Amino acid sequence: MTGIGYLELLRLTLPEIAVALAALLAITLDILLAKHATRKIRIHAAVFVGCAGCAAAIFLAHNSPAISLTDGMLVFTPLTTLVQTSLLALSILTLLLCDSIRFTDHIGEYLGLILIATVAMMFLVGTQNLLLIFISLEFLSLSLYLLTGFDKRRRQSAEAALKYFLFGGMSAGFLLFGISLLYGVSNSLDLRILATAAGAPNLDPLMLIAIVMVAIGFGFKVAAAPFHFWAPDAYQGAPTTTAAFIASSSKVAGFFVFVQVVTIGLAGAAGTPAFKPGWAPILILLSALSMLVGNLAAIAQSSLRRLLAYSAVGHTGYMLIGIVAHTPQSLAALLYYVLTYALAALGAFAVLQALDTEGVDTLASLAGLSRRAPGLAFCLLLFLLSLTGIPPLSGFFAKFFLFASALNTGDNFALLWLVLLAIAMSVVSLYYYLRVLKQAFVAPPPEGSAPSETPPLTLATIWTIAGLVVILGCAPNLLLGWIDRAVALSLHP
Repeated sequence: MTGIGYLELLRLTLPEIAVALAALLAITLDILLAKHATRKIRIHAAVFVGCAGCAAAIFLAHNSPAISLTDGMLVFTPLTTLVQTSLLALSILTLLLCDSIRFTDHIGEYLGLILIATVAMMFLVGTQNLLLIFISLEFLSLSLYLLTGFDKRRRQSAEAALKYFLFGGMSAGFLLFGISLLYGVSNSLDLRILATAAGAPNLDPLMLIAIVMVAIGFGFKVAAAPFHFWAPDAYQGAPTTTAAFIASSSKVAGFFVFVQVVTIGLAGAAGTPAFKPGWAPILILLSALSMLVGNLAAIAQSSLRRLLAYSAVGHTGYMLIGIVAHTPQSLAALLYYVLTYALAALGAFAVLQALDTEGVDTLASLAGLSRRAPGLAFCLLLFLLSLTGIPPLSGFFAKFFLFASALNTGDNFALLWLVLLAIAMSVVSLYYYLRVLKQAFVAPPPEGSAPSETPPLTLATIWTIAGLVVILGCAPNLLLGWIDRAVALSLHP
């Protein structure tokens, strides 16, 4: 589409506008209620406004026409609608968990930042223009830096935000340099035009340098080793709801845009898993390193949050296999994997939020959880077993579909060793997840410990997430079928 009116542009961006207005309304309402209402009423009002804005955006997103604007600035396909809907749903679940936050009195600002980050993610997954991708990524990153350091009472929070910011600034420099080289080679910021330049018979040395720079930039965003150093500190120091948001929504958006860039814009420069120059051998190395570093480092952790951070690094390694395979089947399997992983990770942090927003971090602090809060212990069991890949939970089918799609490509023998490594590391992950569950179900509770009390809304949210993990495991086609149709319609409109 070569031209479009301002009114039409506003109509197409109504979902993002709805969430942005909800953010502004939540901040304004909290300021108005600050002196005249209790803290509980202020939280409920802000959460309600945020959830209503996200729900309205879901409705508006499904009514958007399939269209692509000039230079890929805005792209509306069934696949982008699916991912935006998923991001909005995850944001709603995160907002519901904020019902029990205690670390700040600036409730409107905190929830407003979550909504602003959601707007950035919606633009991020709805564009195929390198400039808008970079702007959206930085918009998202700035929001996450602020959310990470929002707990001003804890030194760890400020330290985590500073490390996140410093590593993020360096990664942004690499990414921007890579994008500038891609623009120099193709003379366009549109991924589909870039694909023509990337498809040349002989790979331009500048193109290869650009691929390395882009891989470094996105490797930071998705926490792939060796660009993961920010993750353990951010997961441990950030407020629990912020860590949950980073582990779920941010992961989904980061992987989707990574897939867009390499499988659309750089499709002709993939190389081969047999190490012909291109992005495929680079991602294979990142995948193997992430699986090894993430899972082996998680074994040594005594902090539950750091354990989940290194686990996230390991899962990044599994997900990269889906990008390396770059087939419609592997893309669908990757989206199913990242969405089900996001649910399980969000659920694990939700349990921590329900127990105590600041105090629960060490594995020993979970001792006797099954006696103090049997419902929470059972939900934690479901989430961790899903992350491990135990049937019939959603994590098992996510790994099965992803590994099977990788082996069904033309280079299945070259990818076989990577899949075998992923299976071996999944067994390793079972060990450190069982260490957590041993504390929750086997270790005796501390003397004099009282039964844990969880706010009703937080508890209902946790059970909702647990139910989704079980349902998507027992009936994976509910989500996978939707993803398959969206991928087919988007690739072959």
